[in-house]
Amino acid sequence: MALFQELNPEQLDQATYGAITAVEPDSVAAEIGLQPGDQLLAINDHQIEDIIDVQFYSAEESLELLIRRGEELLLFEAERAYGQGLGLIFEHPTFDTDIRRCNNLCEFCFVLQMAPKFRRTLYIKDDDYRYSFLFGHYVTLTNLSEHDWWRIENMGLSPLYVSVHVTDTETRRRFLRNDAAPDIMTQLRWLAERQIEVHTQLVVVPEFNDGPLLERSIEELASLWPAVRSVSVVPVGLTAHHKYTMRTHTTAEAAATLDFVEGIQPAYLEKFGVRFVYPTDEWYLVTERPVPPLDQYDGQALHENGLGMVRHFLDEWAVVQNEIKEWQQTHPAETGRFSHLTLATGKLFAGPLQKAAADFSRITGANIDVREMINFRLGEGITAAGLLLAEDVIMQLKQLELGEVVILPRVMFDHPQTVSLDDLTPADVAARIDRPVALADTMGDVWDVITGQSKTLHIPL
Repeated sequence: MALFQELNPEQLDQATYGAITAVEPDSVAAEIGLQPGDQLLAINDHQIEDIIDVQFYSAEESLELLIRRGEELLLFEAERAYGQGLGLIFEHPTFDTDIRRCNNLCEFCFVLQMAPKFRRTLYIKDDDYRYSFLFGHYVTLTNLSEHDWWRIENMGLSPLYVSVHVTDTETRRRFLRNDAAPDIMTQLRWLAERQIEVHTQLVVVPEFNDGPLLERSIEELASLWPAVRSVSVVPVGLTAHHKYTMRTHTTAEAAATLDFVEGIQPAYLEKFGVRFVYPTDEWYLVTERPVPPLDQYDGQALHENGLGMVRHFLDEWAVVQNEIKEWQQTHPAETGRFSHLTLATGKLFAGPLQKAAADFSRITGANIDVREMINFRLGEGITAAGLLLAEDVIMQLKQLELGEVVILPRVMFDHPQTVSLDDLTPADVAARIDRPVALADTMGDVWDVITGQSKTLHIPL
């Protein structure tokens, strides 16, 4: 490996490297003796900058891995069977910096609307194409270098997830508050020519990019089918700390937008075989309309963008009802560990959860209270369960008659360390309200609490 001979100590200190935190058993890395604490610098003479490089360059059958172990440089050779993974787990997905920062100043940016004293990472404006490829994060494509575009093309980084918002360049520049934002349609055509697939989203703001601009944006994105695989239509969300002039939709405006999007789906279904443009769940919840059945999402994997989450919840509940009935038939004399539960959620999801909880009580005999939590810290207009603050929830729960166990939305603690936006854990909440706390995504999780099978139950000390 030429790089092994060429790197001097000064270059070594400046090189990017992947800090290895774990080695999977029976993997290539384990077979050749790599260890946690090692630092991967290169594969087959290619310096690496992130796990995309690792995946790309480790696809060869014969591998040479340049490793830094303490102050030593070590060269390991390995043979990899087809389909066999390298087996390395890294401290961060990207090695040069943790995440690429955004160069836009969108008025609806959640970071710019954040209250003070939340966890530090919430104030980072990320816009990293690598996280788009790896984890489905939506990015604007306004901060890419020539090297980034080269990697996208030559490594085939597909699909990508792109925040378009509006296709008209001047309007988009005002929307992003970035006068240098490139023409998004030119960028998307470039990707399409190279068979890079893209899922797009349009965050819709009343009197800004709705109406004719929304219609035009969808039509122009559809002109790039099948490279552009989908358009998610998302309502803007604004916290109490919003400093500008944008506003959210009225119920009537939300209904009109939903009517428009659903009205154009049949034409795309006939033309493309899929509906192509999809309203996220919030439109249905705000207008109190039934969410579509699962097949109307055409198999699009857009769950994390708020598309189909409610339908998944409802379909899962239908399955769990049958499981409960079967369990009752085989355990006729048994009762659950708990008989009275309090379920907390945000205003947006309270309606579907109340209906499911009523059915749950009827089937099981358990007493289920659904409590709608207000988001005081971010503002009462923020109604999603995933944006609830633990301090807000604690304050409100302390004023209520509670069941034997309080069940909180798991998405409140959607962080690798299972902490809320204001850095509290479920155990912290349990201690503060003096009640056991469990986390749930589905009614199946609630049933697990009843039967004593929950793996997320936190008992106050």
